[in-house]
Amino acid sequence: LPAGLSQWFPALEVLDVSGTGLAEMGTELLSLPCLHTLLAKNNRLGGPGSLPKGLGQAPLARSLRVLNLSGNRFAEVPPALLRLRGLRSLSLGGNRLHSIPPDIQELRSLEFLYLGGNFITSIPPELAKLPSLRYLVLCDNKIQSIPPQLAQLHSLRSLSLHNNLLTYLPREILNLVHLEELSLRGNPLVVRFVRDLTYNPPSLQELAGRTVKTRNVPYAPSDLPENLVRYLNLASNCPNPKCGGVYFDSCVRQIKFVDFCGKYRLPLMHYLCSPECSSPFSSASQSSTSQSESDSEDEASVAAHRMQKVLLG
Repeated sequence: LPAGLSQWFPALEVLDVSGTGLAEMGTELLSLPCLHTLLAKNNRLGGPGSLPKGLGQAPLARSLRVLNLSGNRFAEVPPALLRLRGLRSLSLGGNRLHSIPPDIQELRSLEFLYLGGNFITSIPPELAKLPSLRYLVLCDNKIQSIPPQLAQLHSLRSLSLHNNLLTYLPREILNLVHLEELSLRGNPLVVRFVRDLTYNPPSLQELAGRTVKTRNVPYAPSDLPENLVRYLNLASNCPNPKCGGVYFDSCVRQIKFVDFCGKYRLPLMHYLCSPECSSPFSSASQSSTSQSESDSEDEASVAAHRMQKVLLG
């Protein structure tokens, strides 16, 4: 950046240095107290010293609202960016990122996060602690699963996940009540539906706990050790309406196909108390297209009016 920038333009609010071959931004940047938008796309930023020291403590940390560093060479999210607490929009698409730091949760004002076109393999649960996030773009990465905690992003309107390695979605995604757009094309879950059945036999403690819960055996905290009382309180109901059973640690992890918008059947992860409970939910000897429509009537009716746009093609 040119020397004297802050002296020439002390009230500068928007700075666009995109496509200039920039390899580093100097300390002049720190002296722009009114700057709210910084665009530095398609440069050579990403090496040591490409961002000025003290960025997180400068007045800029409070004034900056929009930062676009897409199309550069960052191999990780610079820690200094995570101290820009006033940011509402952060774009780091088309870089060389392999992960999202858990400290991303510090950007509490963030509404738009673009991380498409990187090499990200997983999503940290801490990402769900961004209360204002409305648009999340994670397309064109190498993500294999979505943490169920993302259902806590109650403000989310658009979730772009196309061109990743997803084979299923967590059923908790149905809790994204304000989601209007979900982009999933180019994932194995769209081009190749999968089923995954795993089951570990229940322990004697679990069998006893299931019996207590299913037969409504009365007990009081004074009757049992505290750890067993806590254990019994962790019982999860089997989602099979014909079962009525419970499970604790041992369950069937399986794909359930849910109807979205009356057109698309998406595989969501769900858990059953035993392999016997899988037959009413799965297409054991049928293809996914011939699966019974009653398989997901309840959740389909809930999801249909919420999801305005599901992009699969």
